[in-house]
Amino acid sequence: MLKIGCHLSVAKGFLAMGKDALKIQANTFQFFTRNPRGSKAKEINPEDARALRKLMEENQFAPVLAHAPYTLNACSAEEKTRIFAVETMADDLKRMEYFPNNYYNFHPGGHMGQGTAKGIELIAAMLNSILGPEQPTTVLLETMAGKGTEVGRTFEELRLILDGVELKEKMGVCLDTCHVFDAGYDIVDGLDDVLTHFDKIIGLPRLKAIHLNDSLNPRGSHKDRHARIGEGQIGLEAITRIINHPALRNLPFYLETPNDLDGYAKEISLLRSVYRQD
Repeated sequence: MLKIGCHLSVAKGFLAMGKDALKIQANTFQFFTRNPRGSKAKEINPEDARALRKLMEENQFAPVLAHAPYTLNACSAEEKTRIFAVETMADDLKRMEYFPNNYYNFHPGGHMGQGTAKGIELIAAMLNSILGPEQPTTVLLETMAGKGTEVGRTFEELRLILDGVELKEKMGVCLDTCHVFDAGYDIVDGLDDVLTHFDKIIGLPRLKAIHLNDSLNPRGSHKDRHARIGEGQIGLEAITRIINHPALRNLPFYLETPNDLDGYAKEISLLRSVYRQD
């Protein structure tokens, strides 16, 4: 069965997100832990969280994916920004204890001129200061498009971050199709080669989730502009190969395309129609 969902708003509450997912035939979803471009987090209602867990269990949901705010930058040149990153992630992981055994995804950040090596060092240091052996959440590094000073534009950079983390069993990777395409990886005509390279550098068992997006820009543009499925430079044919690839087909896919709920429903229906039920 295709494990597919989209980005939903937590504003109406957790149970409401689960009900919205069911409305559009999704069996998972992604949500921001707090204001994506700020710092405020809505207080969690334990009963609301319990109701969502019950709905997910009853409907056999795949793991849900919590997304850190874009303002989290663990490798900033500014100390106050790094402190914010530590405090925010620590708080988010504490909040994720309401939803054990799910995923928390974050953008590695931008080194702001300090250099990639320094950025990697700072990201690993943040993770080592936060992760704990009893933590029920797996933290995912997201593959990046390579805008500006972004860290994580290559599989090698992600591997170096993972190498610096002590509790490696608490870590994984979320592959964003738009990002890796914009970073230069040929997932249209060379998907097998890309996955072979990923396996060699990081290891496919570390790949836990896929952000499924088309791209407005050509491969290697380093732009990070998401497009609706089949309306970008990746195209429906390549995306069909991605969701059916033996190494990927059983992973959860999360849409981050520019859509409203009805638009997501249409995309999910389209993707289910091209997914092979082996």
